[in-house]
Amino acid sequence: MTTIEASSLRECLGRFATGVTVVTYWADGAPRGATVNAFSSISLDPPLILVSLSRKAKAAQYLSEGRGFCVNVLSSSQVDLALNFAGRPRHSPITWVEGSHAPRLAESHAWLECTPWQIYDGGDHLLHLGEVQDLSFDGSEPLLFYSGDFHNRGDELDEHGRVRRPAARSVTPLQETTFRQLGEEFAAGWL
Repeated sequence: MTTIEASSLRECLGRFATGVTVVTYWADGAPRGATVNAFSSISLDPPLILVSLSRKAKAAQYLSEGRGFCVNVLSSSQVDLALNFAGRPRHSPITWVEGSHAPRLAESHAWLECTPWQIYDGGDHLLHLGEVQDLSFDGSEPLLFYSGDFHNRGDELDEHGRVRRPAARSVTPLQETTFRQLGEEFAAGWL
């Protein structure tokens, strides 16, 4: 069996650009959440999604109890929330919305409320499949994560790699150095 160093694997996987999500749920009568980038669509019929959570994460323990959950796809203005739910608490207040199956974060780029479908073994992670019960999305800019840094969406390209439409300007642009610093803090505690 080939031995792959965890640090090399983490760095290689960091080359895959992802959106940033926070999985939210109820625990001990209060809304809770965890920042997750391992999120995927699984099926349209039935409507299933997957989130991968470390076995050590409190979120994995709570979701394993059969709780409903919500996947909040963060907007580019929600870097503080990404860091907060990755264990880097910020002092900004969190605005919650009570959903039908789980609490949600206000002003997310998109959200999907789910009921538990199945849990699978994923090595040091648990793979939680949820059946989507409700959803919403808007036209805000998504928050992206690539190679240890947060990013805004880039230019739209055609099939030849030419710019079809320049990138939209962020509603609340962050200065590049601030964006990079926050991304470094996030990567240090998240990956």
